[in-house]
Order: sequence, then C-alpha cells, then structure tokens
Amino acid sequence: MTVILVRHGRSTANTSGTLAGRTPGVALDEKGRSQAQGLVERLGDAVPRLRAVARSPLQRCAETVAPLVDHLDGIPEVTVDGLVEVDYGEWSGRKLTELVSEPLWKVVQRQPSHAVFPGGEGLGDVSRRATATVRELDREYAGDDGHGLWLACSHGDVIKSIVADALGMHLDAFQRVVVDPGSITVIRYAADRPYVLTLNNGGSLSLPAPRPSSDAEVGGGAGA
Repeated sequence: MTVILVRHGRSTANTSGTLAGRTPGVALDEKGRSQAQGLVERLGDAVPRLRAVARSPLQRCAETVAPLVDHLDGIPEVTVDGLVEVDYGEWSGRKLTELVSEPLWKVVQRQPSHAVFPGGEGLGDVSRRATATVRELDREYAGDDGHGLWLACSHGDVIKSIVADALGMHLDAFQRVVVDPGSITVIRYAADRPYVLTLNNGGSLSLPAPRPSSDAEVGGGAGA
C-alpha cells in the first residue's frame, strides 16, 4: 500500500510570512495555483493507479487537488479531518518574525514532542492523529491485491510528522525533515516496515512497480 503525500501549493500566508494554521480563507497564491495545475503532469503514470484522493478540509488543500480531481473519473475525493493543519491556537495568524522571540519557539525547534501551542494542539498529538489517519486510510485503499495507491493532500508539519514516524525517528528529530509547498513525498507501508520512496520531491514522480515481497533488498536494489 502506497500513499502519495502532497503538501498544498504555496499560499498567500506562505508568501506573507504568516502562520496560517486553521485560519479560514487562506488561498493559493499565483505560484501555488501553478503548482496545482501542474500536479497531474508531475504525477505521471501514477495518476491512473490512484484509488482515492484524500485531503485536509482547508481551502488551500482543496484548491491544490482540484485540477487532479477534475482530471480523474470516478475516483473518490474525501475530506479527512485527521489531515487538517496543526491547531496553532494563539499563534495562528501571527508573523513568523514575531514568533521567533517567543520562548516556545525554541521548544518547537529542539524538543517538538514537548511543544503545546497556547490554546491549540501539542505536536505530539498532531503526530498521533496524523499517523493514525494515514495508516487507517492506507488499509482502506489497499485493495484486494494490497498494492493500492492513493493520494493525501495536507500541510507541512503534518506531513513531516508522518515521515518521521515512517523513518522510525523520534518526534524531536522531525525538524530535520523538509517538506516544501507543492512537494511530493511517497511512503509505502509494507508488512514489516514503511519505506520512504521519495521525500520533498519538487519535480516529476517516477514510482517503481509494486513488489511481491515486503522485504528490503539487500544491497539497495536496482531502482525503478
């Protein structure tokens, strides 16, 4: 079972240096709209294999997958609360340049597992709900052959927490992961372990064919 994780395209909050959080009405900017329009081409041969498109309820994710959903025929688009952006609470809507001086900023950078946003979520809670959501959906879309491929559109810190879990990293190391707006990350969930097939891909996607075994290839394998 394989999930293609897409971070929403660049938003007006990204370009203004604002922490949007769950603030309503945050749309894609011009570059973000271009990234959304180019998603079908970037996904290439993966598009006809998709069994579902899941997304965060927020506007910028809906706008990112809209061209892909229009292109697909009969593939369900599902809105999933578990993929929603972090609830940054009182930090939402503030400039990042202001937040740097907050004592919590250093906690977010160095010990994110201990970070709880005032009036919002803790990053540990984000990690638990995001990874549980992806694993549940992955089982749902696995298909009878177990080779299901589906796409989830979400947000930077949410995707980073999913990647950290797949890599077996402690959440305190998740700031080592970079997930840019419009990027593609792919994780295959096998019987023994997850495999991160691509991370923060800003170009075209090339997926290997489904493998009959879940074992890691000794020596690294032959690639796609």
